[in-house]
Amino acid sequence: MKELRIRVLAGVFVVAGVLSWAGARLWNAVGTLPRVPLAAPIVLALIAVVLLATAVSLRARFKAQRERRPDAKGVDPLMAARAVVFGQASALVAALVAGMYGGTGVFLLEYLDIPARRDQAIYAGFSVLAGIAVIAAAIFLERVCKLPEDDEHNGAGTSPAS
Repeated sequence: MKELRIRVLAGVFVVAGVLSWAGARLWNAVGTLPRVPLAAPIVLALIAVVLLATAVSLRARFKAQRERRPDAKGVDPLMAARAVVFGQASALVAALVAGMYGGTGVFLLEYLDIPARRDQAIYAGFSVLAGIAVIAAAIFLERVCKLPEDDEHNGAGTSPAS
Protein backbone atom coordinates (compact mmCIF):
# COMPACT_ATOMS: atom_id res chain seq x y z
CA MET A 1 0.00 0.00 0.00
CA LYS A 2 1.41 3.39 -0.95
CA GLU A 3 1.64 6.26 1.51
CA LEU A 4 -0.34 9.44 1.12
CA ARG A 5 1.60 12.12 -0.71
CA ILE A 6 1.15 15.67 0.47
CA ARG A 7 1.87 16.91 -3.07
CA VAL A 8 -1.03 14.87 -4.46
CA LEU A 9 -3.40 16.13 -1.77
CA ALA A 10 -2.24 19.72 -2.33
CA GLY A 11 -2.67 19.29 -6.09
CA VAL A 12 -6.22 17.98 -5.66
CA PHE A 13 -6.96 20.89 -3.31
CA VAL A 14 -5.60 23.53 -5.71
CA VAL A 15 -7.25 22.12 -8.84
CA ALA A 16 -10.59 21.74 -7.07
CA GLY A 17 -10.25 25.26 -5.68
CA VAL A 18 -9.52 26.85 -9.04
CA LEU A 19 -12.33 24.95 -10.75
CA SER A 20 -14.74 25.81 -7.93
CA TRP A 21 -13.78 29.48 -8.03
CA ALA A 22 -14.31 29.58 -11.80
CA GLY A 23 -17.57 27.66 -11.47
CA ALA A 24 -18.79 30.02 -8.76
CA ARG A 25 -18.05 33.04 -10.97
CA LEU A 26 -19.91 31.43 -13.87
CA TRP A 27 -22.83 30.29 -11.72
CA ASN A 28 -23.11 33.75 -10.15
CA ALA A 29 -23.24 35.36 -13.62
CA VAL A 30 -26.08 33.04 -14.63
CA GLY A 31 -28.16 33.24 -11.48
CA THR A 32 -27.72 32.38 -7.85
CA LEU A 33 -24.74 30.71 -6.26
CA PRO A 34 -25.34 27.28 -4.68
CA ARG A 35 -25.29 27.34 -0.90
CA VAL A 36 -22.46 26.03 1.26
CA PRO A 37 -24.25 23.73 3.70
CA LEU A 38 -23.75 24.24 7.41
CA ALA A 39 -23.38 20.46 7.70
CA ALA A 40 -20.21 20.42 5.54
CA PRO A 41 -17.73 21.50 8.25
CA ILE A 42 -19.58 19.45 10.86
CA VAL A 43 -19.38 16.23 8.85
CA LEU A 44 -15.72 16.81 8.00
CA ALA A 45 -14.93 17.51 11.66
CA LEU A 46 -16.70 14.30 12.70
CA ILE A 47 -14.64 12.31 10.18
CA ALA A 48 -11.48 13.92 11.57
CA VAL A 49 -12.49 12.95 15.11
CA VAL A 50 -13.18 9.34 14.06
CA LEU A 51 -9.81 9.10 12.31
CA LEU A 52 -7.99 10.64 15.25
CA ALA A 53 -9.75 8.38 17.78
CA THR A 54 -8.89 5.33 15.67
CA ALA A 55 -5.25 6.40 15.43
CA VAL A 56 -4.95 7.03 19.17
CA SER A 57 -6.61 3.71 19.98
CA LEU A 58 -4.38 1.76 17.60
CA ARG A 59 -1.28 3.55 18.86
CA ALA A 60 -2.11 2.58 22.45
CA ARG A 61 -2.73 -1.04 21.44
CA PHE A 62 0.53 -1.20 19.46
CA LYS A 63 2.41 0.27 22.42
CA ALA A 64 0.89 -2.30 24.78
CA GLN A 65 1.93 -5.09 22.40
CA ARG A 66 5.50 -3.75 22.14
CA GLU A 67 5.76 -3.59 25.92
CA ARG A 68 4.40 -7.15 26.09
CA ARG A 69 1.76 -6.31 28.66
CA PRO A 70 -0.23 -9.38 29.71
CA ASP A 71 -3.55 -7.57 29.17
CA ALA A 72 -2.54 -6.24 25.73
CA LYS A 73 -5.28 -6.55 23.15
CA GLY A 74 -3.89 -7.52 19.77
CA VAL A 75 -4.46 -5.59 16.57
CA ASP A 76 -5.90 -7.50 13.64
CA PRO A 77 -3.72 -6.65 10.61
CA LEU A 78 -6.75 -6.58 8.32
CA MET A 79 -8.51 -4.12 10.63
CA ALA A 80 -5.43 -1.87 10.67
CA ALA A 81 -5.21 -2.02 6.87
CA ARG A 82 -8.88 -1.11 6.57
CA ALA A 83 -8.37 1.82 8.91
CA VAL A 84 -5.48 3.08 6.78
CA VAL A 85 -7.51 2.71 3.57
CA PHE A 86 -10.40 4.60 5.18
CA GLY A 87 -7.96 7.32 6.24
CA GLN A 88 -6.44 7.60 2.77
CA ALA A 89 -9.83 7.74 1.07
CA SER A 90 -11.02 10.31 3.60
CA ALA A 91 -7.94 12.46 3.01
CA LEU A 92 -8.42 12.44 -0.76
CA VAL A 93 -12.11 13.30 -0.49
CA ALA A 94 -11.37 15.96 2.14
CA ALA A 95 -8.76 17.56 -0.13
CA LEU A 96 -11.31 17.65 -2.96
CA VAL A 97 -14.13 19.01 -0.79
CA ALA A 98 -11.90 21.52 1.01
CA GLY A 99 -10.61 22.76 -2.33
CA MET A 100 -14.14 23.05 -3.66
CA TYR A 101 -15.32 25.05 -0.65
CA GLY A 102 -12.07 27.01 -0.59
CA GLY A 103 -12.59 28.17 -4.16
CA THR A 104 -16.18 29.10 -3.39
CA GLY A 105 -15.04 30.90 -0.24
CA VAL A 106 -12.45 32.91 -2.17
CA PHE A 107 -15.17 33.95 -4.62
CA LEU A 108 -17.45 34.92 -1.73
CA LEU A 109 -14.79 37.21 -0.24
CA GLU A 110 -15.90 39.84 -2.77
CA TYR A 111 -19.40 39.87 -1.25
CA LEU A 112 -18.78 40.00 2.50
CA ASP A 113 -21.04 43.06 2.81
CA ILE A 114 -24.06 40.84 2.04
CA PRO A 115 -24.98 38.94 5.25
CA ALA A 116 -26.09 35.73 3.51
CA ARG A 117 -22.90 35.57 1.45
CA ARG A 118 -20.80 36.37 4.54
CA ASP A 119 -22.35 33.38 6.33
CA GLN A 120 -21.61 31.19 3.30
CA ALA A 121 -17.99 32.40 3.28
CA ILE A 122 -17.67 31.53 6.97
CA TYR A 123 -19.10 28.03 6.38
CA ALA A 124 -16.71 27.59 3.48
CA GLY A 125 -13.76 28.66 5.64
CA PHE A 126 -14.70 26.24 8.39
CA SER A 127 -15.09 23.50 5.79
CA VAL A 128 -11.54 24.12 4.59
CA LEU A 129 -10.22 23.98 8.16
CA ALA A 130 -12.15 20.77 8.87
CA GLY A 131 -10.85 19.26 5.62
CA ILE A 132 -7.30 20.04 6.68
CA ALA A 133 -8.05 18.38 10.03
CA VAL A 134 -9.23 15.24 8.20
CA ILE A 135 -6.01 15.18 6.17
CA ALA A 136 -3.86 15.63 9.28
CA ALA A 137 -5.72 12.88 11.15
CA ALA A 138 -5.43 10.53 8.16
CA ILE A 139 -1.68 11.12 7.91
CA PHE A 140 -1.32 10.51 11.65
CA LEU A 141 -3.32 7.27 11.36
CA GLU A 142 -1.15 6.15 8.47
CA ARG A 143 2.02 6.84 10.48
CA VAL A 144 0.64 4.93 13.48
CA CYS A 145 -0.07 1.87 11.34
CA LYS A 146 3.17 1.99 9.36
CA LEU A 147 5.16 -1.20 9.65
CA PRO A 148 8.78 -0.91 10.72
CA GLU A 149 11.31 -1.49 7.97
CA ASP A 150 12.37 -5.12 7.79
CA ASP A 151 16.14 -5.24 7.16
CA GLU A 152 16.08 -8.91 6.14
CA HIS A 153 13.86 -8.29 3.11
CA ASN A 154 15.15 -4.92 1.90
CA GLY A 155 17.67 -6.50 -0.45
CA ALA A 156 15.20 -9.10 -1.77
CA GLY A 157 13.02 -6.63 -3.65
CA THR A 158 10.04 -6.85 -1.29
CA SER A 159 10.14 -3.30 0.02
CA PRO A 160 6.78 -1.67 0.85
CA ALA A 161 7.11 0.67 -2.13
CA SER A 162 7.26 -2.23 -4.63
